[in-house]
Amino acid sequence: MTNAEALQLFRDTGALLEGHFILRSGLHSRQFFQCALALQQMPVVEKFGAAIAEKVRPLGAATVIAPAMGGLVIGQEVARQLGVRFIFAEKEDGKLVLRRGFKIAAGEKLLVVEDVVTKGGRVQETLDIVRQHGGIPLGVAMVVDRSDGTVDVGVPMFSLIRLHVEAFPADKLPPDLASTPAIKPGSK
Repeated sequence: MTNAEALQLFRDTGALLEGHFILRSGLHSRQFFQCALALQQMPVVEKFGAAIAEKVRPLGAATVIAPAMGGLVIGQEVARQLGVRFIFAEKEDGKLVLRRGFKIAAGEKLLVVEDVVTKGGRVQETLDIVRQHGGIPLGVAMVVDRSDGTVDVGVPMFSLIRLHVEAFPADKLPPDLASTPAIKPGSK
């Protein structure tokens, strides 16, 4: 799947939004990838999952781990496509943790899967969990890399869509964004 094909799936599903958005990172942007809208369609999930699995299969992961909520649907599909176990990390007291009896064995090889990466904070938290439990992080795969490859988390990164989407700190908004009310999609 090419970058253009993946972007077209976002457009076709209404998942590429235009306006003034506050991202999870706290940055503001004119574009928002609402992966949940694209990933509500199982044929799209299957296409994205197959394309990611094809890119990461050579890594030989035994387990896919995803940060909840955004990485859940695509993480599970990538694991299904690879024929491996799937687990997830979720928030507890504002921090990602393993719960629900999930375990990572010492030396277990894991792939982190996320929907969208801008600054990589949740990916880094998930990688830290893998390492804290003695796992070996092989790489990170995502549907959308909004950083255009500038995020470095110390392991190979794979994406279906890689582009630079302008993002601004709240105190440095361009006039068009400053004059438009901001919304925070996915938070309600």
